[in-house]
Amino acid sequence: MKIFSTDQLYEADAYTIKKQKISSADLMERAGNECFNWLHQKMQGAAFPIHIFCGIGNNGGDGLVIGRLLMNHGYHVHIYIANYTDKRSKDFLINYNLIKEVSKEWPILMTSEEDFPLIEEDDIIIDALFGIGLNRPPEGWVLDLIQYLNKNKAFKLAIDIPSGLYPARALEDPEAVLEADHTLTFQVPKLSFYLPDSAKFIPSFDVLDIGLDQEFLNDEKPIAVAFERIDAQELYKPRNKFDHKGDYGHTIIIGGSYGKIGAQVLASKAALKIGAGLVTAYIPQCGYEIVQSAIPEVMVVSDRFNEYITSIEIDFKPSAVGIGMGMGTKKKTVLALEKFFLEIKCPLVIDADALNCISENKSLKNSIPKDSILTPHPGELKRLIGEWNDDFHKIKLAKEFSLEHQVIIIIKGANSLIIDGDELYFNTTGNPGMATAGSGDVLSGVLTGLLSQGYKPLQAALFGVYLHGSAGDLAAGYLGFEAIIASDIIDTVGNAYLNLFEEQQENTKDEV
Repeated sequence: MKIFSTDQLYEADAYTIKKQKISSADLMERAGNECFNWLHQKMQGAAFPIHIFCGIGNNGGDGLVIGRLLMNHGYHVHIYIANYTDKRSKDFLINYNLIKEVSKEWPILMTSEEDFPLIEEDDIIIDALFGIGLNRPPEGWVLDLIQYLNKNKAFKLAIDIPSGLYPARALEDPEAVLEADHTLTFQVPKLSFYLPDSAKFIPSFDVLDIGLDQEFLNDEKPIAVAFERIDAQELYKPRNKFDHKGDYGHTIIIGGSYGKIGAQVLASKAALKIGAGLVTAYIPQCGYEIVQSAIPEVMVVSDRFNEYITSIEIDFKPSAVGIGMGMGTKKKTVLALEKFFLEIKCPLVIDADALNCISENKSLKNSIPKDSILTPHPGELKRLIGEWNDDFHKIKLAKEFSLEHQVIIIIKGANSLIIDGDELYFNTTGNPGMATAGSGDVLSGVLTGLLSQGYKPLQAALFGVYLHGSAGDLAAGYLGFEAIIASDIIDTVGNAYLNLFEEQQENTKDEV
């Protein structure tokens, strides 16, 4: 799903109004109606008091439409206007006047803290104070209002975006943002929904289609993309009946050191499980028996040295290479890595200690093979690109690194971010249970195994992160978050593949 800037969304509104020959008030009515339908479906006429807090702009107008429709269907509604300025949008005024058609009581004008209403725990709060056009943090008594609502235990529903949050700009004051329980956003999700600093204010959301012109949205280049199941389905490469293991490539996983051979076991097994035809683990001698015993399907080549890698000598042409997991940063290892970078000619995944080696050695940084996939966690990323001030600064630095070195960067975490030059992709699978030792090693194996099967680097990055997260979600479904270990993610990779087309398979059975 595409993610657009505020300006692009305003342009989409204007284009839709012109092409469909409707008014901006008609578009507001659509938005409010979609929110009402969502609420009505959930509540089914329940008698809980609903408190709608409206600003005096278009987001407030949306709130007024919702309030009017709820009143029309017999709900117990209180509407409050945050009267912090004399300026009002045209469509706000239209809908403010329409309230008198369904209620004898005008909305309550709030001008100070003394006007804050009493709200019970079982009530519902609807936030329509500020929308995507906010350009500075709320202050004064309006800030106090947001904090008052945050302290209340009633369910809080934000319209389009929680008030105080910017759609595509760094958060300035966390105390000035409404802490929504759920958000109903219009047409597309907002960039801030996926970033660590701001996503905590949007624990869950639904995207409501308000009928913006689809041709305009299709043609417009987004500022980012939320990568979803439908996108993963399009990347999937089906297998042919007469294929053999050689058609799915020979993956090599390079790394490991004394006490850290488990990283190689996890990455190698994940590469096999994702579908690589052949997998070889290149490890120091101390890991030979471990890998041979743990994964009989994997071949092993060992370094001349016992405890860590001192050279990388491969006597075959691999289809793809994953390197760095548990490898360490010894001087001889760094020299071997630098030589390897200059010689390697196949797709490459760079993880863990290989990234740390790059961060500490400028010559390595300048010799990273083009189109490599880098998979840093936040600590490794800081060592690689430097400190950042906020999420948007982090993205800027990562983009610059990606462009300069012509590599793909996967910033691991909730909503893992894939950066390919100027293009941003957020993953939509995964859960907190995947924050466990070895999960990153599994991802590196998955990515390398996909590259080995012929997926292009960006395809492998997007598809691999999605499947890795999906496998984690499936594991969480029967284990819970706390009990997931990296091996569980590997064990559910097959189910993640099946899950891609599960609905289609069920529909086919129904038709038969």
